[in-house]
Amino acid sequence: MNINYEYYRVFYYAAKYHSFSNAANILLTRQPNVTRTMNQLESQLGCKLFHRSNRGVTLTPEGETLYSHVRIAVEQLQEAEKNLSEFTSLSRGSIAIGASETALRLFLPDFLKKFHRTYPNIQIRLANHLTMQAVSALERGEVDFVIATTPSNIQKPLRETKLKPFQEVLCGGAEFRKYAEKGLNFRRLSELPFVCLGQDTMTHTFYSRLFLEHGLEMHPSAEADTADQMPSLIRCGLGMGFLPDVLVKEAEERGEVFRIPFQDPVPTRWITLVTDTRKPLSIAAREMKRMILEEAEESKGRDA
Repeated sequence: MNINYEYYRVFYYAAKYHSFSNAANILLTRQPNVTRTMNQLESQLGCKLFHRSNRGVTLTPEGETLYSHVRIAVEQLQEAEKNLSEFTSLSRGSIAIGASETALRLFLPDFLKKFHRTYPNIQIRLANHLTMQAVSALERGEVDFVIATTPSNIQKPLRETKLKPFQEVLCGGAEFRKYAEKGLNFRRLSELPFVCLGQDTMTHTFYSRLFLEHGLEMHPSAEADTADQMPSLIRCGLGMGFLPDVLVKEAEERGEVFRIPFQDPVPTRWITLVTDTRKPLSIAAREMKRMILEEAEESKGRDA
């Protein structure tokens, strides 16, 4: 049978309130329209669904059977409509973000605070990964997008959008303070204790390439698993290392490290947004992406 869904919706309200008049009021129509629709439904189903009386209507056994199924279907659809309304109004939803640790420190805290103030009911799940681990999670569909750092070797169908530049500077603890006056270059640095992030990180790859561009191999005296460990390794004298400028400022103010002038150029790195062009984003994720790009533009304006 190919029965109009609207017939069942009218039947639901007539059966629920035992009244064609009440059903008409709820459906914003007239009682004769409800009566006509129910007559058509009974005709198509080949059975009586209601007993009519001056007091209203009651269900026949066949009507009770139909109502037990129609009630579930209509109320499920109403619940679905309510949920979708919450999603579209951004009063409900969830977002999964993959983030490298440097990106997490330099970009996300202030942004997430702003986003949460705007949409407090959106659930945010943050996965802290190495850049390539985060990209793999994106390709597997485990996160909506990734906030990472260059270099990232992103290839289609993934798309990378630059958000915020950051410059890294060489610094050292008290043992290396003497170099804060005369400065260093890659050749001299290769002869001294040097700390870096581990081999699986894009930061390690970045500096390995820079050493190679100067005909040198990088041999760190210590490697950190996380970016948070780097200031501690530098502070306790295991070697000099490159840190984002903003993190060096914080450590300088505490007297823990000293900047060391560096004579060879160190290219600017970027915080980036990585998305999968094959995967449609949810309404909440699309809104967060829009705000991320907006925040990046505003940041460029402030820094200009």
